[in-house]
Amino acid sequence: MPPPRSSLRWKSPSESRRVTKKIYFVAGEASGDNHGAALMRALRERAPDWPFVGRGGPKMQAIAGGEFRDWIDEAAVVGLWEVIKRYGFFRKQFRHTISEIAAANPAAVVLIDYPGFNLRLARALRKKFPSLKILYYISPQVWAWNRRRIVKMGRWLDLMLCIFPFEPVLYNASGLKAVFVGYPITGEIQASADARDPRLIGLFPGSRQREVRKIFPIMRATASELSRADPDLHFEIAAASEPLAEIIRKELCDEAEKLSITIGEARGLMQRAAVGLVASGTATLEAALSRLPFVLVYRVAWFTYLAARAAVGVKYIGMPNVLADREIVPEFIQHEARPRQIALTVRRLLSDQNERTRMLNNFDSVAKKLGLGEASANAADAIIAELRQ
Repeated sequence: MPPPRSSLRWKSPSESRRVTKKIYFVAGEASGDNHGAALMRALRERAPDWPFVGRGGPKMQAIAGGEFRDWIDEAAVVGLWEVIKRYGFFRKQFRHTISEIAAANPAAVVLIDYPGFNLRLARALRKKFPSLKILYYISPQVWAWNRRRIVKMGRWLDLMLCIFPFEPVLYNASGLKAVFVGYPITGEIQASADARDPRLIGLFPGSRQREVRKIFPIMRATASELSRADPDLHFEIAAASEPLAEIIRKELCDEAEKLSITIGEARGLMQRAAVGLVASGTATLEAALSRLPFVLVYRVAWFTYLAARAAVGVKYIGMPNVLADREIVPEFIQHEARPRQIALTVRRLLSDQNERTRMLNNFDSVAKKLGLGEASANAADAIIAELRQ
């Protein structure tokens, strides 16, 4: 078992270089941009003179300023096959990122989620810059698909900042220093049952184009099944952006009058709807914290699905189910994502108060495990403590 990186650290004369106070960030998706921006704000409160550089999204760029690159629209892809098709792009960006870090001479690199890119980057940086502090925020879910990789990560990283309470035990046992900072959005969501429309169904098809193209047709067909059984039901779709809303509009065609679209208001819809259809991902925990009864719907390219099935070592893909270690939310995945079966489950959640209450009680138990919503502050404190060692 390798010891933590901090106990291996030494600096030879050949490594000596003039290090700035800069922190270089790497985030590659919209959720990472949100987490990164919140972390930057918390760091600014504690260390206002530390410049931020790197690459992420528009929210991080707005805080960091001119030297920060917004590359989210290019970088955010989902699925193994989609990544393979853009291999040349990612190879080029990988080289550019290392060159940018070399030029910046940062005090630390903070990698935010995005494991397909960031874990490879951590390995390359450790080899090229042995004394560089490399910190990881939003722990990659290697416990689900490749636990053996944790030992290797212990050689690349100085600190892992975990958002789920069971993760530090796994990492620390493998020699990687890790701390639980809490789940980032816990304090942002105030669940309210009073404002719910008992006839409103919320559709949450995901935040990436590939997700929406695969998952929204299933949700639309499920809405048709539900509408036939109960014409008084109405449906609202949460689109993460205007381009995604346009994809949804084209898919709706003559059904546009029955299904309305809101842009960038997913959490608001989670507060108003009676039941939700939610794509796998961060939205499943947002729905649980919002106390929205829901079903999980997910479909990807078959190549991606088969590769994932061969690698994944957990029973569930929805994080509420993973945290509960049982299926508290029904999962309809790939060939099991059939509109008629999904509609039957949604109707039961609409009409069976005992079923709703059971799910909400389970959500409350999950929420207690996720901290008090101070993840960004806790992560900032841990980063500053690590840099001041």
